[in-house]
Formats: sequence, C-alpha cells, structure tokens
Amino acid sequence: MAARIENLVTAGSFSLDGGTWDLENNVWIVGDDTECIVIDAAHDAAAILKAVGTRRLRGIYCTHAHNDHIGAIAGVQSLSSAPAYLHPADDMLWTTVYPDAAHLPLEDGQRITVAGTELEVIHTPGHSPGAVCFYAADLGTLFSGDTLFHGGPGATGRSYSDFPTIIESITNRLLTLPAETVVLTGHGEATTIGAEAPDREAWIARGH
Repeated sequence: MAARIENLVTAGSFSLDGGTWDLENNVWIVGDDTECIVIDAAHDAAAILKAVGTRRLRGIYCTHAHNDHIGAIAGVQSLSSAPAYLHPADDMLWTTVYPDAAHLPLEDGQRITVAGTELEVIHTPGHSPGAVCFYAADLGTLFSGDTLFHGGPGATGRSYSDFPTIIESITNRLLTLPAETVVLTGHGEATTIGAEAPDREAWIARGH
C-alpha cells in the first residue's frame, strides 16, 4: 500500500535581505502508520511532532533553506533523532539559521523510500541555488517547495535567486512530468502540472 500524504499549515515569518514578512507554510508529511518523513519543517516544531505522533520519523527533507522552511528543524530534532537533508548549494542560507549544525546532502536524482513509496529528488535552482522538488510517481504528486505555485514560479527578487534559472528549471524539469501530476506547494493551494504549463509564456512576459 502506498504512503499517504498529510498537510500541516504553520504560521511564522520569513526574513531575508533586511526584510521580514508574516506568512503561512505548508508542511508535508509522507508515510504510513509506522514511519514517515517531513518535507519542510516550518515554524512550529510542536505541531509537527504532534502530527508525526508515535511514528518513526525517517528524516526532515528541505526543499530549500529559506528560514521559514527550516526554522523548526532544531525543535523537531530535540525530540527526534531524524536527520535533516538539504542540497548543499543552499548551505549559505542554512548557516544563517544553523551556524553550528550539520545537515546531510541531497543530490539530483537521489531516491528516498518511505512506507513503500519512492520519491525522486529533482534539483530546480532559481528560487534559491539549492532548491529541489520531490516527485512521488506512484502518488502522482510533486512537492514543489517554492519553485512552482498555482499561478507561476516562486519569487526571484531576492538574494541568491534568478528568474531565468527558475524558468529553465520549471520548463526542463517539471513541465515534462505528466499533466495530471498534483503539485503540492510550499505555500497556498495545490495545482497540477497541466494547469500551469499553458501559462509559461505569460510568466516569461510578466517577468520577476
């Protein structure tokens, strides 16, 4: 039996380049009754640990290292032995939050197995250099972090981000997935690859 997906919405703030914004994040939990992984430990460690419950937490997998997506990792790890995983191209962001804590590396093409379900790591730089998405083919689902939202690419107007790079990542790495693939995002509502693909030229014309 395939793993199930659970969603937890947490609230907090995001800080970069001298600015701070209040926002809500999607925390995704993938697993079954005995084990699970967390995708993006955002804001509220107590809420995440409550959602995990008595299950074995196999790991905390980061779509990228903006502080709103990783801020609860230390709290989760204080009551769990779960390692954190991040693409090393985001190390400069990680160390602003955790200067003395290590993470394990994620690599493009890496496979993660939990509760009989496999997720593929897809490196999608642009929102940040080390941004990744997690694709679970047997669930028909992409966990897109802040790379792709309902309505277009994630923001690229801040340090370490680049609009042409995120467009290239989405075009070559994500829009090639089946149209029916459900896209579960880092913030806000879900979408599908098929719903977003027709708007690619409009995103480019709009620019960011």
